[in-house]
Amino acid sequence: MEQRSTAEPAPVVVEVWADLGCPWCYVGKHRLQRAIEVRPDADRFRIKIRSFELNADSPKEPEPIEAVFMRKHGGDPSVVLQAEKRIRAIAHSEGLEFDLDRKNANTFNLHRVMHFAEQSGKGLEFFSEIQDRFFSGEIDPYATGTMVEVAQSLGLDGDRVRDVLAGDEFADEVRADVSEGTALGARGVPFTVFGRRIAASGAQSVTAYGRALDQALEALASEEVPA
Repeated sequence: MEQRSTAEPAPVVVEVWADLGCPWCYVGKHRLQRAIEVRPDADRFRIKIRSFELNADSPKEPEPIEAVFMRKHGGDPSVVLQAEKRIRAIAHSEGLEFDLDRKNANTFNLHRVMHFAEQSGKGLEFFSEIQDRFFSGEIDPYATGTMVEVAQSLGLDGDRVRDVLAGDEFADEVRADVSEGTALGARGVPFTVFGRRIAASGAQSVTAYGRALDQALEALASEEVPA
């Protein structure tokens, strides 16, 4: 008698190229998580945050968001505030907090710590905890103490986080993420790749994310059918 395989289906990694201060990354991340959570096969998917620097030339010291806009585009800084208010309304409609007074700074070190956390399978949790509390106005995410505190809350070694921040560990991994995302077509973030079969630019709706998850599963299933 033919025996059926009882092997569990392979997990599908959903990679999200994102940066900390990107409001659409924040909104899109929560929409993607909801799209997965409502599925009966939710356990099959794993979100992995990949590094992307929207403002790699930003200073290490936090500055108002308007300063970034003026440095890159010039013109009227009120334009960015109006855009922020529009995104805040969207975030609030989805039950998310959104602080207009948050500051921008260079995120390279934070991405390095995220890669350290990913060694223990905690990359998403670290990034998400930092980002959520940043957008709620609770923390300075760029401070060493903040990164240490969040890492420790996830069971990671705070002294190792300090060591990472004091040196240049995981710098190559951050740069590799940025290069790979660009090669795959990322021109901004969020940029989401589903099982290396489907890609989506920007913050999609929960429904659109759900369709992409289905399409990725269909593509993977079609490749498993014997010729």
